[in-house]
Amino acid sequence: MIHISQKIKSSSVVILLATLFFSCTNDIKKVRDYLADKNLPIGVSEKIYTVYMDSGRVTTKLISPLFLDFSNREEHPYTEFPQGIKIIKIDKETDSTTISGNYAINYTKTNISEIKGNVIVHNHASNYILRTEQLYWDQNEHYFISEKKFIFMTPHDTLYGTAFESNEDLSRWSATDNRGTFNVVE
Repeated sequence: MIHISQKIKSSSVVILLATLFFSCTNDIKKVRDYLADKNLPIGVSEKIYTVYMDSGRVTTKLISPLFLDFSNREEHPYTEFPQGIKIIKIDKETDSTTISGNYAINYTKTNISEIKGNVIVHNHASNYILRTEQLYWDQNEHYFISEKKFIFMTPHDTLYGTAFESNEDLSRWSATDNRGTFNVVE
């Protein structure tokens, strides 16, 4: 009698677990919509190190302690790096430009990123360094824009100002409301 009672109990548990397992399947679209409605990311990654390659050559390295994927947004999908980001762009001659900041967000449809907090762009070949608190980066046009105060340093000069535009490697730039000494070759 005890054996039959134990078999009924264990059979009941197995049937209950099977019912729960099969009733918990969700449509992936329903899950994505639920996460979007609750403003939750569809994916979270910690300590990421991503390498992008083109034709077998490393072009970009991305390093961040935390990555949040909000690609489940229909209108404005984005990815977020709330604990900072470091991006290393490597050109064909293996010269590199490093971009870092305390926070970053990338809007997937437009491929425009906003990097904030202690933003540093460093072209290692020319040793040009841009420091600012906020930078917009148009990755399609390979262009930086900052409307915040900045410091732009070359090996010989330092320039201060409140608006800065440049290509990705800082070789062609323009600045407004600037001051400082800057040598110009005629």
